[in-house]
Amino acid sequence: MYVRLTKRGDIPRFVRQTTERGADVGTAGTTAERSDVPRLRADASRNRERIVAAAREAFVEYGAEVTLDQIARRAGVGNATVYRHFADRSELIRQVTLEIMNRIVDLAESALAESPDAFEALQRFVHGAAGERIGALCSIMSDGYELIAAELAEKRTRLERALEDIMDQARGSGLLRPDVTAGDILIALPQLTRPLPGTACLNLDRFVDRHLQLFLDGLRAPGHSILPGTAATFEDLQRHH
Repeated sequence: MYVRLTKRGDIPRFVRQTTERGADVGTAGTTAERSDVPRLRADASRNRERIVAAAREAFVEYGAEVTLDQIARRAGVGNATVYRHFADRSELIRQVTLEIMNRIVDLAESALAESPDAFEALQRFVHGAAGERIGALCSIMSDGYELIAAELAEKRTRLERALEDIMDQARGSGLLRPDVTAGDILIALPQLTRPLPGTACLNLDRFVDRHLQLFLDGLRAPGHSILPGTAATFEDLQRHH
């Protein structure tokens, strides 16, 4: 901003006015606007996280038919905010799938470091993965799988490597029966945590950890029976998709 300065008998002249700290008044508004950008970005990031978390809960509670309007209400945001982050329902499903996969991979990779032995690490992983509600979300995740197969490939490789490492160490220490594979675990998890039809109102989730522990106890060495059929492999899981 320019200010006219005159003295008696002088030719009028103009100087550029600055703020007290020397900042240009003309750019003061721009500076303030720039300082708001990180806050706005943080707010947008928090809204996105709330939407994804609400979508995950809604998919568990209501299944695949839940609407974006329901998700918006659960997240405490307006419909426009949801559509600003996610163009359609498929895009939101993809993001929920990636979020769940990230968390499960993190569980597998951290389990050994946070457990006193390898079998305890396996238990930690199984109970933690069940807490992600992968049984209830299995059909939703399958819907979005093809569209993000490339993005999931690297995560799947990390999960396979981490889980096999846990089970190799558990076998090597004599804690895990030798005829069980990582593929068996990944197939059993969604089967054991999937809600039964017509039981949504019965709150049967409180029994999940109990039944998972029964399953885990059956994995301990020595095995007391011969398992029928062949062990599941990661190739079996990939063929399913």
